[in-house]
Amino acid sequence: MRPDEPLPSGIVEYALPGNWQVFAGRTDAANDYLSFNLAQPSDFWLHIRGMPGSHVILRAPEDHAPDRKTLECAASIAAFHSKARGAGTVSVSCTEARFVSKPTGAKPGTVVIRKERTLKVRPITEAALAGMRRDPA
Repeated sequence: MRPDEPLPSGIVEYALPGNWQVFAGRTDAANDYLSFNLAQPSDFWLHIRGMPGSHVILRAPEDHAPDRKTLECAASIAAFHSKARGAGTVSVSCTEARFVSKPTGAKPGTVVIRKERTLKVRPITEAALAGMRRDPA
């Protein structure tokens, strides 16, 4: 995807401090697109553990690794875009996109991940998230 290309429907984009981008899928097809077309190998992939939710991609500025605060912010966005939106502290799986694969014949939105780490976060509030949302051009 080129930078000037619009995102497919079902994908929401957020801008985080430090020039970080976060993309969240809102449908199974959008989740597949994020995980297997949009994500670059060094991007971070996040998903709520143990329940339905969006696939979330944290796109790093070139040659930068996210600090813990940036990862936790992306994880709180993943928690918001899940069935755990109203919960307290939740677990979010995080790995590099290179470690996300799709089982042969699996339905859209189904993935297998390796080398995950778990982040414990609270879902971001809708008000905080509204200030990060990038409106499509």
